[in-house]
Amino acid sequence: MRAYIQLTLAQLRLFSRNRQVLIWSLAFPVFFMVMLGTFLGKGNPVSVNGAVVDLDRTLASQKLVTALRESPVLKLKEGGAVEAELDALKKGDNQLVIVIPQGYAMAVGAAATSVDLPEEPVSSERGSKIKLEDGTVVTVSSSQVTTLIIREEGAAFPLKVYYDETNATVSTVGLQLLGPIVDGIDKELSGYKPRLALEPEGVQALKLAYIDFLVPGILAMMIMSNNLNGVAGQIASWRERGILRRMQSTPLRASTFIAAQITARLLMNGAQALIVLLVGALAFGTQVRGSWLLLLGFVVLGTLAFMSIGFIIAGLAKTPESAGPLAGVISFPLLFLGGVFFPIGSMPGIVQSIVKLLPIAHLTTALRQVMNVGAGLDTLWGEALLLGGWMAAAFLLASFTFKWE
Repeated sequence: MRAYIQLTLAQLRLFSRNRQVLIWSLAFPVFFMVMLGTFLGKGNPVSVNGAVVDLDRTLASQKLVTALRESPVLKLKEGGAVEAELDALKKGDNQLVIVIPQGYAMAVGAAATSVDLPEEPVSSERGSKIKLEDGTVVTVSSSQVTTLIIREEGAAFPLKVYYDETNATVSTVGLQLLGPIVDGIDKELSGYKPRLALEPEGVQALKLAYIDFLVPGILAMMIMSNNLNGVAGQIASWRERGILRRMQSTPLRASTFIAAQITARLLMNGAQALIVLLVGALAFGTQVRGSWLLLLGFVVLGTLAFMSIGFIIAGLAKTPESAGPLAGVISFPLLFLGGVFFPIGSMPGIVQSIVKLLPIAHLTTALRQVMNVGAGLDTLWGEALLLGGWMAAAFLLASFTFKWE
């Protein structure tokens, strides 16, 4: 027992004195989490920037402009010259440019009362020229024109929408949002009375941002890196320096040595997990909604599973120089395939079937379910069983590959 305690304390002192271990095992994951959380932590809400150019300058057209600008997703401003707004579209400053041509009020049967708006200049730029209904000629290069139709008593009036085809995702969102707005105005003008109506009723749900997805992934990444890469490099180094051979010549049992390694790394991983969770809570407001005891249990299971894989690599690597790259070949792909930064569900189906067998995938899933959903062991028993299976199988294999010399 005394030898076990002394070895555990000695290993912890080695961790504290090794600056590289502190930087790569703690400072780097925390920095990574803060950096990604700052830029992506609150998600990436879609907004469509654009301009509405009113060439009709009537109260009816101003009513349409007001309705378009009330959308929380469509960030539309009242534009000036058509050509200037299209230039902004080509430069990427606008995603949509909506042009209300002259004659809009007359076409929809509204009173054409004038409103004081700036006059529209005529384009003199090079490029493909498009002639609007009022005779204005504008230049268009990387955008196309789509036509939304306002119908009133069988008549059709074109409402021109210019969009950037090089940014198809945002442009598609903008066009899909414009449709219901224009359709609502069309129904109001035609006096349409709906036969059906939606009756919305809100239900409180979890409001999760990307940072809530990221923090458990960073925690899983840290557990994998510390134990898989750390064990492989350290054991290979000790073997080359003859430390393991000298230990073997003492009454020290192998089980005591391995137990001390496990205990020291469990204490280190537990402290690091608390620091990561504390930084996430203070900086981004993340929280643990489930059982802290269950969360600690998965930290222990993950530590043991990846330590066992690290012992296998240490047994296969002949030198410390080969242990690092060998561990990196295994751990680096797992960062991207194990759901650390990206959801596993967004991967191709054939890849998902392979990924779901990996320990990192089940560790990230379990940590997220406990932290974000508050899931219990009755839900996560499959993840616990698979991590336990990896731990047992890898330790069994490590017992055959491990070498003292």
